[in-house]
Amino acid sequence: MLKGIRAELNGAILEALSTMGHGDYLVVADANFPSDAIARQTRIGKLLTMDNIPAPRAIDAILSVFPLDTPVQPSVGRMEVMGKPDEIPGVQAEVQAIVDRVEGRPSPMYGVERMAFYEVAKKAYCVIATGELRFYGCFLLTKGVIPAEDVVR
Repeated sequence: MLKGIRAELNGAILEALSTMGHGDYLVVADANFPSDAIARQTRIGKLLTMDNIPAPRAIDAILSVFPLDTPVQPSVGRMEVMGKPDEIPGVQAEVQAIVDRVEGRPSPMYGVERMAFYEVAKKAYCVIATGELRFYGCFLLTKGVIPAEDVVR
């Protein structure tokens, strides 16, 4: 255990989040996502896990240390519901509330069609599989920067 680091963030995830650069993105996936197969095609080439926790809790933990690239663009993508791209399932509404709270302002997510999401995910830095059981609990997070004056020394 480390002071100030949430218990959900294991060493492998902290290493991946730390080594990602500005503009890299990660996938937070639900239990039905083909996480292992997609993860093998990502930059790090292996699956990371946050077992037995829902996607909103995983994203809340990730965003406790991970800067989003929101000042310039929407930085959180969501898998669209097939045939209903504007529908926002409960899991996505929960994540939206977390993103808005962390950013301190409304920061709308962008939608990605399901099959396109799989293709984008293959180009991600990494995939983090969660225990999320609800459908459409899959997200893309784009890493931002931390200004020098905000770095703790």
